[in-house]
Amino acid sequence: MADFGAVEARLREILERCRGSLVTGEDRPGGLTLVRTGNGRPDDFVAAIRVGKRYVSYYLMSVYERPQLLDGISPELRRRMQGKSCFNFTRVDDALMTELEALTRAGMTRS
Repeated sequence: MADFGAVEARLREILERCRGSLVTGEDRPGGLTLVRTGNGRPDDFVAAIRVGKRYVSYYLMSVYERPQLLDGISPELRRRMQGKSCFNFTRVDDALMTELEALTRAGMTRS
């Protein structure tokens, strides 16, 4: 059985370490959203975590806005992608989480 609580906790650690001046848009069991200013505009949304029935989703909008950030990511991390800005996890994989944290750090800087 997958331990989604551990996956969510690890993904939250990544966002907390990378958040800088971002504002918490929503924080509840099973979900966290980070925004730039908190006025609810679509371009304010930066990152989120959502616990679902089959996996934990990690949304990183910077890879949608700047797809070149994905150049050079590992095939293993790319296999976790669903759509253009979502990564799905069923378990904690330290190597993938380290890579995802580096991608998140790169994405948190605006170009």
